[in-house]
Amino acid sequence: MTLLAINVGNVAMQVFYLILSLSILVILHEFGHYITAKWFKCRVEKFYLFFDPWFSLIKKKVGDTEYGIGWLPLGGYVKISGMIDESMDKEAMQLPPKDYEFRSKPAWQRLIIMLGGIIVNVLLAFVIYAMVLFVWGSQKTPNASVKNGIWIQDSLLYKLKLQNGDNIVSINGKPIVYFEDIQKNLLSAKTVTINRAGVQSDIEMPQDLVGQLVENKPKSGMLLMERLPTYVGEIDQKDTSFMGQKNGLQTLDKVISIDSVPVTYFDEMQAALSTKKNQKVNLQILRKGDTLNLQASVNEDGKVGIPPLTTMQYDSLGVFKVETKKYGFFEAIPAGISMAINKLTDYVGQFKLILNPKTGAYKGLGGFKSIGSIFPTQWGDWQTFWLLTGFLSIALAFMNLLPIPALDGGHVLFTLYEMITRRKPSEKFLEYAQVVGMVLLLVLMVYANGNDWFGWGRSH
Repeated sequence: MTLLAINVGNVAMQVFYLILSLSILVILHEFGHYITAKWFKCRVEKFYLFFDPWFSLIKKKVGDTEYGIGWLPLGGYVKISGMIDESMDKEAMQLPPKDYEFRSKPAWQRLIIMLGGIIVNVLLAFVIYAMVLFVWGSQKTPNASVKNGIWIQDSLLYKLKLQNGDNIVSINGKPIVYFEDIQKNLLSAKTVTINRAGVQSDIEMPQDLVGQLVENKPKSGMLLMERLPTYVGEIDQKDTSFMGQKNGLQTLDKVISIDSVPVTYFDEMQAALSTKKNQKVNLQILRKGDTLNLQASVNEDGKVGIPPLTTMQYDSLGVFKVETKKYGFFEAIPAGISMAINKLTDYVGQFKLILNPKTGAYKGLGGFKSIGSIFPTQWGDWQTFWLLTGFLSIALAFMNLLPIPALDGGHVLFTLYEMITRRKPSEKFLEYAQVVGMVLLLVLMVYANGNDWFGWGRSH
């Protein structure tokens, strides 16, 4: 199979996961509006997954409601009679309100209807995270157990004076308990405290770190990981097409030198192989206590075909420790809720970075391409899929709560204003506000997706 075919297959799988995830989120979000509208005897005219300008792919009318799937996969909607929304049905709004219309209902009922989608997204995140913990449990790596330090994956960190093998002790004076917390805390770091060869020191981080990371155009979203010794992961000896097998490598071999240059960690191995692309090298390995020499081919990417070990294998070899916890059904529920709240807190922190021009985080604002790129490239990784779907559900709830006209939060804001002042905004004002909100969202969507494909926010 060619590299192009593999890449196309990977992208197709990510597109599938993305559409499946967004479909679940959109349907359930709109169901939150739908069910609350039904509770309060509002007529729901349409319930659509995706938008249907000019035509729909599938539609069926049941009672007063038309259910369908549109052709434009930018979200979905529920059209409730007597509500100023994206349909901008001005003619209907000029008629006297009917008892089944949204505008004829008390303010508190309208508030609940508008919050219905957000509430469902929050509850969905609780359920997803609880079930992920119940089915798969959790794995965390105590930072103190990562004795080999960090392995830098983004070259910008070298410029900021970090080095492979550094142990990150604390960020902004807060001790790092689990290694998994380093990357998210690093994005808002002012000071990073490291231990290098037994000497502790502080490294000052620039305020525009995120902006610099975006400008650096990293190949992946990973900034660093645990520094790994050169053990060979699982190699199927029956797969004669796999490069590692062709080079004579076996599972749990350990590479100790390349052309007589000693190597202990993968970063050292990468450096040694980077000058040997499309050449032959001599690998000296340890296999079950014996030292062997292998003639190996290096590909155009500077690799000899060494897959990583599993986290539990690294644990058993003492490279780092993995804390594994299993959850019972009832134990998983509060743990899932806590996990969702932590994810929301992290997302709000990221949102604040984007709003602060000094951080340059707005340069990394992305659309569907960025979202799709974080999904798995292989079929069957449902744990990752559900973790990402849970996070997107929390993000969708937060974004919809923003007080922007055309979003649920805008309707909530106007309804709260009415409840406090006892004065209802005019329908003309609501129409104008809806138009302004839709334009703002369209501009933001165009910018985010343009940034994805063309790097509009980055300097060139």
